[in-house]
Amino acid sequence: MKRILVVVLILLGVSMVFGIGATSDSYSKELAEKENIVNVTIKTSMGDIELELNSQLAPKTVANFKKYVKDGFYNGLVFHRVINGFMIQGGGFDQNHEKKAITYGPIHNEADNGLSNSTGSIAMARTNDPHSATSQFFINVNNNLFLDHKDKGQSWGYCVFGKVVNGMAVINQIKTVETHLEPKLKMKDWPVKDVIIEKIIIND
Repeated sequence: MKRILVVVLILLGVSMVFGIGATSDSYSKELAEKENIVNVTIKTSMGDIELELNSQLAPKTVANFKKYVKDGFYNGLVFHRVINGFMIQGGGFDQNHEKKAITYGPIHNEADNGLSNSTGSIAMARTNDPHSATSQFFINVNNNLFLDHKDKGQSWGYCVFGKVVNGMAVINQIKTVETHLEPKLKMKDWPVKDVIIEKIIIND
């Protein structure tokens, strides 16, 4: 009887150890995921937008964005391209409607990271050259899956590097502002009244 009791206690101990181990592994994974998330807030003239940036899946893109944020590059710029049903774009022009000179070179396109251009995601804007992204970004206001990575040719895609976690109501207001052909630059979809990026901050 004593031997049976000892065996039972040993088995219970082993079970508890494995249980603790599984919990520990799960906790470690959760901590690792949190460490790879960068929280930022875009303070605009229409309200705040909070985002989570994924430095695990888009390390070069997030690092580049953080450099511009820390430099204060985005402060006082505008959302210069707004298309309801598509996206809102900023990070390139100031309130005088002049293009701001970039301070860092183009980055490698990480659009093949598995993240999708779904509603509320933030991605890098670029030219036809897949690896030309610098400071400009856009927030999808629709599921624009046609922008996702397909191959490493012309369909390389647009790199998603984060998502909105708070402030979609603000984005939904921005996407419906009146736009026009900007007279000086001759650029379409420019808001009639500037939507200002007052500043972007990295949250502690």
